[in-house]
Amino acid sequence: MVVTEIFKSIQGESTYAGRPCIFVRLTGCNLRCRWCDTAYAFYGGTRMGVEEVLARVREFAGEDGARIPLVELTGGEPMLQPDIHALIEKLLAERYTVLIETSGERYLGSLPPEVIKIMDIKCPGSGEGGTLHPKNLGVLDRKDEIKFVIADEADYGWARDFLRAHRLTDIVDTVIFSPVFGELEPRVLSEWILRDRLPVRLGLQLHKFIWEPDTRGV
Repeated sequence: MVVTEIFKSIQGESTYAGRPCIFVRLTGCNLRCRWCDTAYAFYGGTRMGVEEVLARVREFAGEDGARIPLVELTGGEPMLQPDIHALIEKLLAERYTVLIETSGERYLGSLPPEVIKIMDIKCPGSGEGGTLHPKNLGVLDRKDEIKFVIADEADYGWARDFLRAHRLTDIVDTVIFSPVFGELEPRVLSEWILRDRLPVRLGLQLHKFIWEPDTRGV
């Protein structure tokens, strides 16, 4: 597989925000979201075998007793990597909790049930609306999470209507509405959520408040 970076940091998003986590950022993405903050992962990277990646994860995670047990596979789009399933199986076998951050453009039904899928459904403002694989809502379960990154009120209205039309809270426990950093004020999004009494979680990119927003490897 082709890897952009492997690092440990504080998880900045999802219900796991605030927890120490090992990130494996894989190279390549077939979408071009207007607000993407990891475009550096579109190209380049280093070709690594599954065992090499696993060894780096172990190095960052540490040993039992002082071990970071949480690993996120992200990108780019990790589902584009042919060896993603082999890596996941090995991580699960070593008792890591595995998160995968994905656009949901590729079918997710082949992933082991233990994997926690964090699916980022693209709003129209991303420039990549309508790319969700039609079967992916059917392969999620309660532990998985659905995220909408929202640029403006039009995106908010679209996400709100999608939430209601597809009864997303009957599928997963957590639906996250996250503002595009630097474009939509969290306070404004919060007021819309409160106004409409939506059963969603406001998601902020915690790492961008801890470090400079464009810092890599965090």
